[in-house]
Amino acid sequence: MNIRKSLLALAGAVALQATGPADAVAATHRPAKKSVVAKAAPAPAKNAKARNRAAARAAFASPQVQRTAALAVAPEMDHEGNPVLASAAFMVADQATGTVLLEKNSDAVLPIASITKLMTAMVVLDARLNLGEVLTVANDDVDTLRGSSSHLPVGVDLTREDMLRLALMSSENRAASALARHYPGGLPAFVAAMNRKAVSLGLKDTRFSDSTGLNSANVSSARDLVKMVSAASRYPLIREFSTTGNYTVYLNGRPRQFGNTNALVKSPDWQIGVSKTGFINESGKCLVMQAWLLNKPMIIVLLDSFGRFTRVADAQRVKRWLESAAAQQRLAEVVRGGPTT
Repeated sequence: MNIRKSLLALAGAVALQATGPADAVAATHRPAKKSVVAKAAPAPAKNAKARNRAAARAAFASPQVQRTAALAVAPEMDHEGNPVLASAAFMVADQATGTVLLEKNSDAVLPIASITKLMTAMVVLDARLNLGEVLTVANDDVDTLRGSSSHLPVGVDLTREDMLRLALMSSENRAASALARHYPGGLPAFVAAMNRKAVSLGLKDTRFSDSTGLNSANVSSARDLVKMVSAASRYPLIREFSTTGNYTVYLNGRPRQFGNTNALVKSPDWQIGVSKTGFINESGKCLVMQAWLLNKPMIIVLLDSFGRFTRVADAQRVKRWLESAAAQQRLAEVVRGGPTT
């Protein structure tokens, strides 16, 4: 795992000054200078024994159970003090400076599933189309590639704004399809606009073939997605819609409540500015976020997680890792008689 170890420098800056949320700026992705990351303290002996017992029991279970059990008893940190994440590719970066704090397989080009919808939203908003215009879900919006279900029946009418909200918040594929179909020039023009936008943002590994992410030809890398999430965070409606916890729309006169596909947006422990999940078989479970951690805007990209809850657990591990390093830095300052703020 290729780790950019610049966390203590970041934590030191936090320890020396109290800062509050400010407008996020695009990540510049300057190469990070390497510095030493504080190593995690060894686990108490009784915890080690408990992990050994759990591992022994798992040895007699099915392969799937063994894999799940292995994750459950895996240590939070490796021998260098970096978090042990289950996602196959990831990147964590300070959005304000572009400093990469953590990465693995960040240049691997992978299917991104519904992370695509962040680009869909940017293209819709860039076109300055009437958000109050009523769009109709048609047969052309039904997923015939994978047969995925939807809560939006054919024939239902919603405003472009509600379609955009449901695509970002609940990852509604029919909403994302309808947005592209109602774009001037239809789906081909929309996909062309998506790829032009990717080029304009400097996304060298990113290609789009549809507006939903159901097509596995929609690909990107963790490094590119850090840039894409940073760009998406400049759109107030994307920030609002992607982090809405629940929303009710009327479908053919009947209320229907939709929820966010990322449970973390409802957690009081998180301050999330942009969120998007994704999943198809080829991509595994994916999660991208812009979140405020250590009073700084961070971009978290987690790709190809195999378990239902792994991407959320990985995000929590990243958060604990950052907070633990900051706490260690503050303690070191106190011991040395330095700043305590």
